[in-house]
Amino acid sequence: MAALAQAARLGIGPFENSVLAELRPDRTEEDVEVIIRAAYRQVLGNAYLLEGERLVSAESLLHQGLISVRGFVRAIAQSELYREKYFHSNSQIRFIELNYKHLLGRAPNDESEITHHVEIYNSQGYEAEIDSYIDSAEYQESFGENIVPYYRGFKSQVGQKNVGYSRMFQLYRGYASSDRAPGQKQGRLTWEVAKNLASPIYPVSTGALTGTSTGSRGDTYRIRLLQAASPNSSVVRRGTAELIVPYEQLSSKLQQLNRKGSKVISITPV
Repeated sequence: MAALAQAARLGIGPFENSVLAELRPDRTEEDVEVIIRAAYRQVLGNAYLLEGERLVSAESLLHQGLISVRGFVRAIAQSELYREKYFHSNSQIRFIELNYKHLLGRAPNDESEITHHVEIYNSQGYEAEIDSYIDSAEYQESFGENIVPYYRGFKSQVGQKNVGYSRMFQLYRGYASSDRAPGQKQGRLTWEVAKNLASPIYPVSTGALTGTSTGSRGDTYRIRLLQAASPNSSVVRRGTAELIVPYEQLSSKLQQLNRKGSKVISITPV
């Protein structure tokens, strides 16, 4: 009872009490529909889905048993629908954070994980970036072929850092909220990952909890970024650069870089 009360207080009761969405060999058509709804909810970050946005072809393949749940998850994440909702409209770091949340059910553990996926996207492209989560040993061990990914970050996991618990709350905005909410286009874990810290978890008015992390006046940070290609140049190759920015200017500088199309790779204290 104490665990259930704590889950309710943290705002994660619906996840603690829910049954894994698994497609079994003796499934019915209704079972498949349950899986489809669960997969859309998880991979699309609880964003509202119009009837005309549904991936009819992929749904049909799942009904026929021609693809597994993992294959259906891949189809959603590789779709133009997912790109429009989370790739085109967010910074690169935010996109990677959400991929971890949607596809592996946890937050990034450290800066090396974010840098790894930045490099995959820059060298191999969008599809390889998505596949790197779904084809990983972690995905297979956690969900296999027929379980819809779920938020594992609220529980201690073998082989995972405990810091992931508080970081998951940085990405979690409540059971009824959507990852498409306004004002969340920048990475939410920038400070924590840069400083390798776990922020405290505070209650908010919605009944869910969230982490909060900040810097301090007088601190200085090194921003490593991938510069946007010049619109007047025929050269499309991007170069990396570093900037030294005081804490007071960090937020405005990140917004400026995002408007220019530059991609922030890392932010570390100097």
